[in-house]
This record gives sequence, C-alpha cells and structure tokens, in this order.
Amino acid sequence: DATGVPVAATQAGKGALRHDHPADVGGVGHTGTAVADDLARTADLVVGVGTRYTDFTTASGTLFQNPDVRFVNLNITAFDAHKLAAATLVCDARAGLTALAGALAGHRVAAAYEAEYRAGKERWERVVEAAYRAPDDSAVPTQTQVLGALDAVVDDTDVVINAAGSLPGDLHKLWRARSPRQYHVEYGYSCMGYEIPAAIGVRQAAPDAPVWALVGDGTYLMMPTEIVTAVQEELPIKVVLIQNHGYASIGGLSESVGAERFGTAYRRRAPDGAFSGAPLPVDLAANAASLGMDVLCARTVAELRAALRTARAADRP
Repeated sequence: DATGVPVAATQAGKGALRHDHPADVGGVGHTGTAVADDLARTADLVVGVGTRYTDFTTASGTLFQNPDVRFVNLNITAFDAHKLAAATLVCDARAGLTALAGALAGHRVAAAYEAEYRAGKERWERVVEAAYRAPDDSAVPTQTQVLGALDAVVDDTDVVINAAGSLPGDLHKLWRARSPRQYHVEYGYSCMGYEIPAAIGVRQAAPDAPVWALVGDGTYLMMPTEIVTAVQEELPIKVVLIQNHGYASIGGLSESVGAERFGTAYRRRAPDGAFSGAPLPVDLAANAASLGMDVLCARTVAELRAALRTARAADRP
C-alpha cells in the first residue's frame, strides 16, 4: 500500500493478498496471469519473498527478460536466497518486509507504472469473468465454469484444495483468493491423491471451515478410499469431482511431444488399437456413495450451482 509495488504470487504464495487488492496482479510464472507475467518480463527489480524460483515460477528460466534485471531475495534458507545472483536477506519474511518498509519510507512507484499494471489487472479480470461464465444454465459446465460456480458460493472462510492435473494451472490464473488460508494447492510435485486426505486434515485443523477437495477422475482413482476415514470421523469435507475420462493433463503434455496421449484415456480400445472408443463403464458417483459419501450429480450449470449450495450446507461428507 505504501509503495504501490505490484505483487505477483507463486502457487505457494497465492492468497497473501486478496484477489481484489489493487496491487495484486495474480499468479506468476508458467501458470500465471498475463498481467503478472508481462510485468515480470520487463521488471528491472524483483523482490522474491520466500520463493525458491522453481521451474514453473521462472517459466523454465525464460520469464525475467530485462537484461538489467536485479533480484533481492528474502528467505529463511540461504540456498534459496542466493538464487539468480540476488542481493540476499536471510530472514523471516515478515521481519524482512518490515525492515524494507522502513527503508523505503516515502518511496512510491511512478504513477504511470501504477496505472499501467492496474489497467492490466482490470483486463485480466475480464478474462476471468469470461472463463467463469457459461452460455446458459442448461450447458454442460467446463472446468473453468465449475470454478466460477464454486466462486459464487464460497466466502472468506472456505478452503480450496488441489494438487495435480490441469486444475492447478486454472486455479493459479483464475481463482479469486479471499484470505491467506483459502488457497491450498500442493503443486511442488503434483501429488495425485493428495486432495481428499488433505481435506480431512484441513477440516480437523479448521473445524468451522467449509473444505473443498477439487479432483479429476484420474486423481480421484488414486486415493478414494480416504472417503471412508472422513465418513468414520464425521468430517463434512466436500469433493468436487470433474470427469473427463482420463489423465487429460498428462495426455496433452505427451501429445505435445509426439506420444499421442498413450495410456491416458479411460476408453475402450478401438479397432486400430488406440484407446479412442467409448468411455469405460466406470461409475465414480456410485463408487463414492458405496464408501459412505452423499453424492450429488450435476450435468448442467444450473444443477451444479444447486449441488454446490447443498454441499456447502451439509454436515456430513
């Protein structure tokens, strides 16, 4: 607030500022927003708070393109603080930022720069709105429209959990984080199966918070049995299962390097040997119900909105 410096977030840092804070420009890096990545490309000074500058954060080392860019890193780990030949402050983030705030007293970024990134933030918000909006209530929801429907029912107390697939990318770019603890995305190693047991732990730690585990069918099949634990412990976690009949994210990545989505579709084998036939007769809703979970199936945007409202009010899994 004092300096007007824009703030972009890694997966681990998202939620440090509310999505509607004037200085918040959203996610940065390979899965970041257009406004944050444009700012990163031209920045002459980057202050890294707690970041490890991983591959996704730096877009494989291609993100920071200003030839004169310099880095100042605040980190409790010297190994990470020295990355990118930075000036280092090995310290707690809060203590370091407090010290920097004092040193920068009276400084503010140029008004033109502030106006530039705020205009970019407004443009990106229109992108989010378009991604969230369905053509009509009878439409089959896309993944981003599922996020839009969930965005409409949560408040500051809800916690959203995810770890793998294409959802981390969509969440990083599109989710409107309302509080520091709302966005719980484990994307360090893309650990499929983390979401449901993590929701159990989060609900135990925050017994009054509505907790949402967002999964695809590939992730769901990794570890659905933890639903039994939630039922046994009477923990009213909510699981939003988005079914696309396969490991679509890794399928797309394999196709991009010529591997033709091999082994990533839950479909019958076609006459040519490819898994391009009819979807397998696997009923994931029936599976979840058999483990003791209440199940609500939604095939349209209207049904999805109603199901999410019902789920949020439920007092059992």
